[in-house]
Amino acid sequence: MRRMLFVITGAVLAIAPLVIGSRAEAVRIRGDYVEVRTASVFAGACHFNGEVTTTGRDALMAWHITSGSWQGVPLKGVKVVAIITSDSNLSETDIARRSEIVVDTAATEAQASAVVEALKKNYAGAVGNVAHLIRAPVNFNRTSNSYSVDAGSLASINVQAMPDDLCCKMPNLVWYSPLVPLKNRKVGFTANANYGGDDFASSWQRSGENSAFYGTFEF
Repeated sequence: MRRMLFVITGAVLAIAPLVIGSRAEAVRIRGDYVEVRTASVFAGACHFNGEVTTTGRDALMAWHITSGSWQGVPLKGVKVVAIITSDSNLSETDIARRSEIVVDTAATEAQASAVVEALKKNYAGAVGNVAHLIRAPVNFNRTSNSYSVDAGSLASINVQAMPDDLCCKMPNLVWYSPLVPLKNRKVGFTANANYGGDDFASSWQRSGENSAFYGTFEF
């Protein structure tokens, strides 16, 4: 009996590191995230209905990776912006989406390739068909609950927290969900956001509305 107990215990001890290791691998990348849509995500019903069929077809998504790696390539510190466009409101999950992905020039070529593959693998539905990979300086600054993202002449985001967490007190007025799963999701006030436009999509600019989401991501 003692010998059998010893063998079983040994087997459990042998398996335990594998279980712990698999859990450790389950969360490979995490960081800060903010997105801006071309439609108010927190608004009255009439405002929402007026926009849902006429706009909301474009978005800016921005990630700042604070830890993790992809296929052995460390990605801590990498900053990315994705420009999303579609022919219909982005709340429709079965529509075709196209994107340009901008990776900060401070990232190495290996990091740029790895982060694009990671986004395509984990957020395929959000980014859709990646038409272009662009290398440009990207600044991503988070101060408390304000976010400032700049990708030169391509795109910029300036988002602030809603006063008194109003979106959490009135959740029935939040009409959309973030384009990617978030922890501690909040609605943000878009002080200003713009996309410069090129052959990929038409330029746009939004300001003074509750058209943003922010929080932390992990996959």
